[in-house]
Amino acid sequence: MRLDDYKRFLALQASRRSLLKGAAGAGALAAFGGLGAGSAIAPAMADEASDLRTKILQIPGVGKGSPTDADWQKVGELCLGATKANIKEGEFAGVELSFMGLNNQNLHNLLFRGFLKPWEAYTGAKITWIDLAQADYTPRLQQSIATGTVDFDILEMGAPFEGDVCGKGLASEMPDWVKKQIDMDDLVNYLKPPVGTWDGKQYRVTIDGDTHNFNYRTDYFKDEALAKAWKDAGNTTEWTVPKTWQQVQAVTKFLKGKQIGGQDAYGYLDACKAWGGFGFYFLGSRASAYAKHPDDKAWLFDVDTMKPRVNNPAWVRAIQDVIDALPSEPADQLNADPNTTGFQQFLGGTGSMCAWWGDIGSNAKTNDSSVIGDKCGFDILPGSDDVYNSKKGAWEKLPSGPNYAPNLAYLGWGVYVMARVDKDEKKHKAAWSAAAHLGGKDLALWTAVYPSGFQCYRNSQGHIDEWVSAGYEKDFISNYLASQFNSYNHPNGAIEPRIPGIFQYYSLAEDILAKTFAGKLKAQEGADQIAAAWEKLTDQIGREKQIALYKASLGM
Repeated sequence: MRLDDYKRFLALQASRRSLLKGAAGAGALAAFGGLGAGSAIAPAMADEASDLRTKILQIPGVGKGSPTDADWQKVGELCLGATKANIKEGEFAGVELSFMGLNNQNLHNLLFRGFLKPWEAYTGAKITWIDLAQADYTPRLQQSIATGTVDFDILEMGAPFEGDVCGKGLASEMPDWVKKQIDMDDLVNYLKPPVGTWDGKQYRVTIDGDTHNFNYRTDYFKDEALAKAWKDAGNTTEWTVPKTWQQVQAVTKFLKGKQIGGQDAYGYLDACKAWGGFGFYFLGSRASAYAKHPDDKAWLFDVDTMKPRVNNPAWVRAIQDVIDALPSEPADQLNADPNTTGFQQFLGGTGSMCAWWGDIGSNAKTNDSSVIGDKCGFDILPGSDDVYNSKKGAWEKLPSGPNYAPNLAYLGWGVYVMARVDKDEKKHKAAWSAAAHLGGKDLALWTAVYPSGFQCYRNSQGHIDEWVSAGYEKDFISNYLASQFNSYNHPNGAIEPRIPGIFQYYSLAEDILAKTFAGKLKAQEGADQIAAAWEKLTDQIGREKQIALYKASLGM
C-alpha cells in the first residue's frame, strides 16, 4: 500500500458505520455447542487486573465503531512502558529501519504504523514500510529467500516459513532481554518452542495464534420456519447447529432456495479462489477431521517417506464435498477467496457457516462492516462420523464417537528481525526493540479484542472479565474464547509442518484445486495431480532433509 493510499484509508475512517449495520437484528445468543464453553478459560482475573489493560480496552470500546489510526497510536503509546524500561529516550536517533508485512483487510501493517509511531517518537528511530497484499506476500518473500536479497530489516512472517528463512541464516537470533520483555512463558503451549526456533535458537516474537474455528449464524438454527421445512423434508434429526461435516453438507444442500428474514439463505461458504497459498488452509479445515487420525501425528505426508496423503480417500472426500456443495452456495463462489467468504459474505450477512481464523469473532461486534454481531456463534471445527486410517488404508468409526481435529492453521504471525542488522549494534537493538513492542503482553490483549488480523495467542488473553469490561456480552465471549482455546488445546490438533517450501506445496495445490472446483478435473484426478507436484517438489528440495524436518515439526 502506497503512502497516499494509506492516507486515503485514514480519511475514509471518518465515516464510521456502514449502512449494512441496519440489517443487524437483536437477540441474545442461545445455548452454545463445543467441548464445554469456557472449560479452558479463566472466569475472572480480578487479582491480576491492571489499570493499563482496563484503560486500553476502552479504546474505542466495543460497539463504538472500528478503531482508527488515532486509536492505534493511543494504544501504542500507553503500552510503551516496557520499551522505556529498556531503552533511553532518543537512543536510536538516526536509525532507519524497513519493515515488510501485510496490508490485508487494511489491518496488519496499518496497525503496526499506529502502534510504532509513539515508539518512533520516543526512541528517535524511523521506519519505512513495505506493504503487501495477502496474495502477493508469498511470492515476494520466496523471491527474497531464493535470491538471498533481503531488503528489509524487520519481517512479519508465519512460523511455516521458518524452515526457509531461519534455516538459511537470514534471521537474527533473539536477545535475552527481548525474551523477558515479551514474557514468552505466557504463550499457549502449542506456540512455545520448537515453534519460533531453529536449531535451538529463538527467532520469533509471536504476535498471533492461529487456528481455524467454526462460525455460524445462531438465527438460522433458531428459525421456526426452517425447522419445520427441515422436518417436512423427511429429516429425522433435530434442526440444530451441525457438529460434523456430514451434517454441514446436509444443511447446505437443504438451504438451497430457502429464505430467512426475506433474504436468500445459504449454508457453508467455501473459499475456492487461490490466495497465495493461504487458501489451501480452507480445504485443510474440511479435510482434517477425515484425515487426522488420533493415533497418527501426521496428516499431510507419510512421515517416513514424505509421500503425500493429499490424494488419499480422506482428502479426496474433502475435495468432493466442496464440489458437491458449490451448487448450493452463492453465485460465483468459485471466485471467492477467504477474505470474501469471511469479511464480505459472512460478516456482511450472507451464509450461515464458515471456517476462518479467529478474526470473525473479534470483528463481529467491532467492525463497521459486520451486521451479525448479535447472531453469531462459535465452535471448534466440525468432526466426522468416521476417520481415515492411513496406516491401515481404511475408514474407521471411533468408539468415542465423531473424530475432531482442529486445523491449527499457520501457527500464527510473528515478527522476525533479519540477520542483516547484526553488524550494526545500534540498528540491531532498535529492530529488536520495535519487534518487542509489537509483541508486548498488553498490546496483545488489545489486538485480540479488536480488528487487527490477529487472534488469541497468550493464556492471559483468556480472561473473560477483561473482554466483558471492553463491552462484550459474557455468553458471547465465553463461547468465542472456548472455540479458540479448545482448538489450541485439543489432543488431536492438526499441526502445521515447519518445513522448507511449505507454501510452494500449498500454492501448487491451489492452482490445481481451482481447476478441480471449476469442473475441469474429477476430485481424484485433481488430488493425484497435486500429489505428483508435491513429490516433484520434495525431490527438488531434498527428500531425506524434508523427512527429518517433517518429523521434527511433529515432535517425533
